[in-house]
Amino acid sequence: MREINISNANKRDAKVGFETIVPEKKIKFILKDGSERKTIKVLKTTLEIELSELVKKHQSLDNLSTVLLTEDPEIDLERSGMILSDIKRVYGDANNKVVYQIHIEEVIKNPDNSIKEVKPFADTPANIAMDVPLNWTGKLMPKEQAIRMFVFSRKYQLKHVNGLTYDFLFDIAKNLHEQKSMMLIGAGKKGNEPLVFQNNGTPYRAFLEGRIKDQQYMLLLHLTNLEIKEITKTVEQS
Repeated sequence: MREINISNANKRDAKVGFETIVPEKKIKFILKDGSERKTIKVLKTTLEIELSELVKKHQSLDNLSTVLLTEDPEIDLERSGMILSDIKRVYGDANNKVVYQIHIEEVIKNPDNSIKEVKPFADTPANIAMDVPLNWTGKLMPKEQAIRMFVFSRKYQLKHVNGLTYDFLFDIAKNLHEQKSMMLIGAGKKGNEPLVFQNNGTPYRAFLEGRIKDQQYMLLLHLTNLEIKEITKTVEQS
């Protein structure tokens, strides 16, 4: 279970656990032999029979078309369809050669896809388990309003790791449950920075939701990086 450092309304902080919520599947798919279906990665093609390489080898598309009628140069009979495992990403140049030293740049584009700015890529460290805890901002938003303003793309459940953190998280969940609201939390000393869960990961705006039943609690962390905005229509006057 991963670790996250979070504070409460009294500015007390604790490192607790969190994990992805995986819904229980009530229906599953099985194969003809009764085994459960699973996802695999299959090799589609190899570099030697990729279209650009074949055109280069046969000098033109017309020549390649002629060869395709009589042969199967686009199929690697030995390797096509192989099941892949333990694969790693590598970078290549224009000639499909592996590049060992790369310089990464961040390209910012305009709405019309033209380049606005190019700058060196800056590493963004994860900030959810640092010495500075995630900040209790006190900014509450009714649940009904939040789900109409943001697209929540990810959700985590916060969990206690001992009796003290149980009381800590239960009080947070109880506070939010009674107010029927979600609360914005942020990173950094001022609590105005987005949450980054892994190095160079996507920055997210985060909201806490609490639910309780008797002595049980559920504390959910909803993540979003997309705000829903109303499209305004302009009426042309003649």
